[in-house]
Amino acid sequence: MEKIETQSSNRPDFAISQELDQKNEIRTLRKKLEQTEEQNNQLQTRLLDAAVANSSYLQNIQKLKEQIEELKRPPLFIASVMEVMEDTALLRQHGSNQEVLVDIPPEIEDGLEAGMRVAVNNGFGIVSLMSKPADMRARVMELIEAPDIDYNSIGGLDKEIEEVVETIELPLTDPQMFIDVGVEPPKGIMLYGPPGGGKTLIAKAVASRAKATFLRMSGSELVQKYVGEGARLVRDVFQMAKEKAPCIVFIDEIDAVGGRRTHDGTTGSAEVNRTMIQLLAELDGFEERGDVKIIAATNRIDLLDPALLRPGRFDRIIEIPLPDEKGRLEIFKIHTRNMALDEKVDFDKLVKLTDELSGADIKAIVTEAGMFVIRRRDKKIMMKDFIDAYHKIIVEEKEELPHGMFV
Repeated sequence: MEKIETQSSNRPDFAISQELDQKNEIRTLRKKLEQTEEQNNQLQTRLLDAAVANSSYLQNIQKLKEQIEELKRPPLFIASVMEVMEDTALLRQHGSNQEVLVDIPPEIEDGLEAGMRVAVNNGFGIVSLMSKPADMRARVMELIEAPDIDYNSIGGLDKEIEEVVETIELPLTDPQMFIDVGVEPPKGIMLYGPPGGGKTLIAKAVASRAKATFLRMSGSELVQKYVGEGARLVRDVFQMAKEKAPCIVFIDEIDAVGGRRTHDGTTGSAEVNRTMIQLLAELDGFEERGDVKIIAATNRIDLLDPALLRPGRFDRIIEIPLPDEKGRLEIFKIHTRNMALDEKVDFDKLVKLTDELSGADIKAIVTEAGMFVIRRRDKKIMMKDFIDAYHKIIVEEKEELPHGMFV
């Protein structure tokens, strides 16, 4: 009886031990399952990376195959079209100057013209048309975004602006009017006058208003270091203007390249003369410019070569003078129309104070008056601010000598 009781008392311990073993085994299996899932996720990530790398390798292989195919093709040569006949064209290959007569492919027959460049194969067959060569310096002169300036931003030059509109805008916007009257439209205008009078501002307004390509350059950009470079740049600018017609070409500070022809025996002087002669030929050459209008600006019209100023090159020579009292009042109102002005600001007094000043000087005075307000952390511009700005911008600068000494 005692043995039976002992065995029955040990059975619960055995069951508990067996249950613990089962829990440990379950816990171990769960850990293994988590490890397996983690390994599976890592393998999936590696598989995805491998698929991306494989796609990249396939793309590189495709590119290499395309490059190999390109290398297997025979090279193309450049030739110029000398003459276009009914079904054939006379080509001159660059380099060898060899001239050949070839058939014109039907797909490019309509677009082929004399003077164009074409790509040809070994058999001188025309493969494709090429654009005319142009200096990159000429291409960057094109104004992509028109400035946000209109004629109402220019004060005191109503008569001059009217002449500019008649000469430049009207032939481009309403050419039929000139045809009906039988008058040849003007080709270009020359704007001259003291610095800061508004010459460049008028050109910006034309660029904003005209529905035409606008090319702007400075006369100094046409003076190049190497022989023949300046003349070539002038040719490229006018060639691009013809291609992009209707077009307006603005040459600022034209006196840098259009001065009276002299020769002091130096290569630089001869190069400037060559550039100017090329400019004269482009302004009034044998070839028609079409819808290409020229605007030039200078502060020193007395330095320009007489050949540059004759009718046919610049049909209108317009003086842009310093503003009178009415013009200065308009300029003050234009530059202060968005400002918070004190009621005691007297424009009549400011107009009398700024006698013989340019529009650029007045703009500088207005800007400096605003800076005085900003410095004292205020929001309203007082009459004293304009007076102080006048003394700082005009009086002090006139008293200052070139080397920083004062009278």
